[in-house]
Amino acid sequence: MVNEKISHLENILKNASLSDWKSHKKLAPALRLRYTDDVIAKKKPRDAAVLILVYPNKKQELSILLTKRADYNGTHAAQISFPGGKKEKKDNSLLQTALREAKEETGIQPNKLKFIKELSKTYIPPSNFWVHPFVFTTDERPNFILNYEVDRIIEFPLSELINPLTLQSKTLSTSYMQNVNVPCFKHKNEIIWGATAMILSELKDLINYE
Repeated sequence: MVNEKISHLENILKNASLSDWKSHKKLAPALRLRYTDDVIAKKKPRDAAVLILVYPNKKQELSILLTKRADYNGTHAAQISFPGGKKEKKDNSLLQTALREAKEETGIQPNKLKFIKELSKTYIPPSNFWVHPFVFTTDERPNFILNYEVDRIIEFPLSELINPLTLQSKTLSTSYMQNVNVPCFKHKNEIIWGATAMILSELKDLINYE
C-alpha cells in the first residue's frame, strides 16, 4: 500500500511542470518580495542544495523530512529547514551536495534513496544563497543519526502539506527582522516559514497538479 502511494506520488511529480516564483510567492516573507532577479544577480549569491525526502513514518504515513536546527550563534539558528548546505569544491554537482549534507546531518544513506525531481531554486536574502532543492523518495523510514547541527527531526505529513488549514501566518522576530508577519505552514507547535515554506509551496502545487 505504501509502495503504491509512493509510486503514485513519483508519477505526479515527474509529469508536473515547475511553477517557480508563482508558488514561492505564496509563502514568501515581505523581505523576500523586495528582491528582483536583477538585485539578486548583483549580490552574486553562492549555491547551496537541500534534500527533500518523502518516506513512510512509523504510522506508514507519507511524510517529508525536516530538521530543527540547533540553537547556535547564526542567521538560521533554531529554524526549521531541509537537510542541506552550501556547495563545496569536492562536490561534483549540487545534487551531490544535497546527498552529502543530508548524510552528514541526519545519517541518511544515499544508496537507499531514489531521485525524482529537481525543484525551482530559491533565494535566501539573509545568507545570500541560491538554494537548489532535490526531491527523493524511499519506501522505508531511515535510521536517523543526527549530528551537532540538528536539534531534532520533524516529520511533516503530506496530508498536512496539502491541507488548506495548515496555511497560517505568524508574527516573528529574528536576528535580521523584528515583529514581521510571515505566511507559514503550522505543524503541531512548529512554524515552517521562509525558504523552507516557499519550497514546500512549490511541492504542494506540484502534488496538486492533477
